[in-house]
Amino acid sequence: MNPTHDQDRITLYYREGASDKVYQAAIEPSNGGFVVNFAYGRRGAPLQCGTKTQSPVSYQEAKAIYTQLVQSKTAKGYTPGQDGTPYAQTAAGERVSGIHCQLLNAIDADAVDPFLDDTAYLMQEKFDGKRLLLQKTGQAVTGINRKGLITGIPTSLRESALAYPHDFLMDGEAIGDTLHAFDLLSLDGRDIRTLPYEKRLVKLLNLASSGQGRDIRVAQSWRDPHQKRHSLETLRKINREGVVFKDYRAPYTAGRPASGGSQLKYKFTQTATFIVTGINRQRSVSLSLYSKGAKNRLVDAGHVTIPANRKIPPLGATVEVRYLYAFPDSGKIYQPFYLGQRDDVEAGACSVKQLKYRSDPEEEDEV
Repeated sequence: MNPTHDQDRITLYYREGASDKVYQAAIEPSNGGFVVNFAYGRRGAPLQCGTKTQSPVSYQEAKAIYTQLVQSKTAKGYTPGQDGTPYAQTAAGERVSGIHCQLLNAIDADAVDPFLDDTAYLMQEKFDGKRLLLQKTGQAVTGINRKGLITGIPTSLRESALAYPHDFLMDGEAIGDTLHAFDLLSLDGRDIRTLPYEKRLVKLLNLASSGQGRDIRVAQSWRDPHQKRHSLETLRKINREGVVFKDYRAPYTAGRPASGGSQLKYKFTQTATFIVTGINRQRSVSLSLYSKGAKNRLVDAGHVTIPANRKIPPLGATVEVRYLYAFPDSGKIYQPFYLGQRDDVEAGACSVKQLKYRSDPEEEDEV
């Protein structure tokens, strides 16, 4: 029997925007064998506990489980350093970029009118794709996802980036091979995130006009109240996802604010990320979410049909689904539509807190 050592216990940290999390893992003796236990939560708050081993195993097995667990967390940006800054020596290696995007809080329909009338806020379409930051340095082009990890990009998008004579870091939403760019964070090595959005947008438009990157398109912006209202209704009629309101005076701030913020999103329909917990007949998969306040408990959120031209996601995958609303009593979603698999959202983020519920639950049986 092998004794446990200091290297069999670790505390990891992660900090991004308003997130400040801690994750602990340890190999501990139990009934003549060993178990791998973990705890996680916000730094300074009570931690939720769990185990990776339902019964004691040999030290060698426990060590393998422990090592894999630590590697999986460091690959997501956790670090032993208490500042929570991802570093290149993690298991993610060069996948950790150190660059993070600005994340948006949502507003409801009754909060939209003031932003439509306020000329200090620009309005843009909210694209139904994946968040992607695109960085060009010389002949090197790098894609960075919403978690700050380096990700693959289509060859055509790389070629489009190389068609520009300048180095840059831009933020946008990728749909297929196209990047819908809506912000510019650096230009020719100069960090411009502290500039007002209005100036960053002008520089982005000037950059776009300097090359022939056909797969990079700058998102259209509206500022006039009449144009904003007309464009919002047009986008709604053609079944687009929603709009984003941006304070043209504000700098670019990475992470998600605890509330409000200088950039806010309004969705015409709802979307959420779910965990696939079952493969059913007729190309359907079962969906689940973690319940609010219950430790490691998955609850049924319904099911969704996978279109014939899409691959059926595997068990445990995280997937994006559009829906009209969720029923308060059952927690299941109504009129789901499969959007695709997510490789930038971990299962732990799939909580019922994402859901928007129907306002009149008494009518559920009539639907």
